[in-house]
Amino acid sequence: MVELTASIDRFLSHVVVERGLARNTVEAYARDLARLAGHLERSGVATPEAIRPAHLRSFAEALAADGLAPASRVRSLVAARRFARHLVARGVLASDPSEGLLAPRLGRRLPRVLQAAEIEALLAATPAAGALGLRDRAMLEMLYAAGLRVSELVGLPLGAVDRRSGLVRVVGKGGRTRIVPLGEPALAALEAWLADGRPAFTRPRAPRSGRSASDAVFLSQRGAAMTRQNFFVRLRALARQVGIPAERVSPHVLRHSFATDLLEGGADLRAVQAMLGHADLATTQIYTHVSRQRLRETVERRHPRGAKPSGQRES
Repeated sequence: MVELTASIDRFLSHVVVERGLARNTVEAYARDLARLAGHLERSGVATPEAIRPAHLRSFAEALAADGLAPASRVRSLVAARRFARHLVARGVLASDPSEGLLAPRLGRRLPRVLQAAEIEALLAATPAAGALGLRDRAMLEMLYAAGLRVSELVGLPLGAVDRRSGLVRVVGKGGRTRIVPLGEPALAALEAWLADGRPAFTRPRAPRSGRSASDAVFLSQRGAAMTRQNFFVRLRALARQVGIPAERVSPHVLRHSFATDLLEGGADLRAVQAMLGHADLATTQIYTHVSRQRLRETVERRHPRGAKPSGQRES
């Protein structure tokens, strides 16, 4: 068991150093592989060299028997498959024991999006004065205008924004860097925050996590870098204020809305992929399905032969 645990630790170090995976992903791998190690131990496997296809098949069966949701089982099997391939690459195993390992099929859920009018309502509800209002308005504008992940937004250092050219340099998943343009409303909101809002929150602080909080574009009232949780709470409070169900609104929903609205406006799929920072075009293609669904809903609401009952059609 010690050898098996050591091999898992080496694999986790590999994905951190060589592949630059995000911390949350590595932590999920660690949990899933700990589950695999326990299963292998109960099956009498003490070393990585002894892993066989039958062991991984029985692991998949055990995950189902334990009642794990399909998505959790898929994630665990992905971790097991990548660990097995790592062992092959290192010469520990002569062949891949995960070859032919089947995972449960998942129906792909369409991402939730907001209508343009709902986004405008959120923006209109954000105060246009005062440091808090200026900050929240700038964060909301940038999130929707650039399709940022909330972690990317709160992690932006001042040096990442080129205000003259209207570009922002974003470091995304896996340490991949991309350049995203900002529209005039987002730039104006950012300028207002940096000039009239941020100085009110600036505090002298000791370096924290490799950089001082004062290097962050967006600060809390205490002078620390904004957190994802803080912004999430403020965004949902805004949603309740304008009558949008809070459960429909999150920073990621705004990212989804950014991508969908770009595609509906005729943007090239590859351009949207680049702006979102997706490594795989297939990940971006889900938004084409959202666009088609919204078109279908528009026809059903507005066309005389749509699905809307007579007497309820909009003029």
